[in-house]
Amino acid sequence: MTIFSTVGLFISLSLLIALIFALITIVPWLRASRSQAKPVDNQLLDINVAVFRERLEELKTDKDNGTIDDNHYQNQKLELERQLLDAQREVTPMIAPGVKSRLIILMWVPVLSAMAYLMIGDRTSVFELWTAEDKVAQVADDLLTGKIDQPPAWAIEDGQQLISAMQTNVYRHADDPNRWMRLSELFLSLEATDSALEALSRAYRLSPDNEEIATTYAQISFFANQGQLDANSRRVLQGVLAENPQHEGAQMLMAMGEARSSNFEQAQGWIQRLRDSIAAKPGDHTQALASLDELSANVTAQQQQASEGVDVTVSVDPSLLPLVQAEDVLFVAIRDVNGGPPYAAKRLPISVVQQGQASISLSDLDAMMPERTLKSARSDKVQLAVIARISHSGNANAESGDLSGNPVVISADQNQVNVAINQQIP
Repeated sequence: MTIFSTVGLFISLSLLIALIFALITIVPWLRASRSQAKPVDNQLLDINVAVFRERLEELKTDKDNGTIDDNHYQNQKLELERQLLDAQREVTPMIAPGVKSRLIILMWVPVLSAMAYLMIGDRTSVFELWTAEDKVAQVADDLLTGKIDQPPAWAIEDGQQLISAMQTNVYRHADDPNRWMRLSELFLSLEATDSALEALSRAYRLSPDNEEIATTYAQISFFANQGQLDANSRRVLQGVLAENPQHEGAQMLMAMGEARSSNFEQAQGWIQRLRDSIAAKPGDHTQALASLDELSANVTAQQQQASEGVDVTVSVDPSLLPLVQAEDVLFVAIRDVNGGPPYAAKRLPISVVQQGQASISLSDLDAMMPERTLKSARSDKVQLAVIARISHSGNANAESGDLSGNPVVISADQNQVNVAINQQIP
């Protein structure tokens, strides 16, 4: 199949439409020429003359009888004569163009239409898409429907063509969740995580009861969010577990997510639940159980580290709440009062702030560098301060318009502090 199968069809249809418009343009001329060949019908003019004479006779009779005076008679007679002249006036017919003029119109309308189409914008991407469609459209459809697992070598000579054809195919079958799922796999292979998540979200919305789609969506969201379970991925996993309480993949994600969110007791509960499920299965699962025991030990160690950290309560001044936007980011950190990189820091979505307050735990789990920990700072008697800032841009450095508060100095053994965000950076 060549490019002319698509481009040729487009050009043919465009020319047909242009010719139709050209014919519409010259049709009035054709009608005008035909109307000139017909004789002029003077019947209406004869009627007007007869009426004029009758009215003139009536006026003269009224004058002779004294009904109207001579001045009124002359005015009415003049008005009737004017009307008669208007009725006798002939409208000059339109001069019909010759054959040459009509042919020029028929040629120039399509030419000008094509020039306008090409000059309005760059159509290169459109032609490239048509080229990709003609070359690898069937391969793209086979990949998206699972008929083949790998494209032939000739189809990936230009990878962009195959990607474009697959995207176009998916949008043509936008109600097929499996196509969106396979498109996400393509994006993941290209390390385009955001695009993969968008494709997975569409697949999940189309088929929320599909365990494979739901689990994959939650898993990619989990790792893309740096090991955090956001509200959406948590909801997806809870839906999977509601339908299949023994789903091991969902249980593992819940365990890791709860541990990452410092919900250590819940994490241990999921680990134990997963361990019981695996142990109840027939066969040797020694390695899997050992991995779970190691994960449980890590969670216990994290819990110990968190207990040695600082619980920070951030409050936002009510007068500043109208300035908070949905895309804002909350930064909380513990640093040396004299400056330098923080010993512990968290970057959180603004959704953690509920009714003007947020509770955050900072510990060595949130260290920026392995050697620069909160424990080492306290051992070295470093004077520490807690800072909190709401950023509109999401950048770590403070910018004009951000909301912040004064740093709060803490003692070496202090494990709880309140920080107020009560000003806007000018």
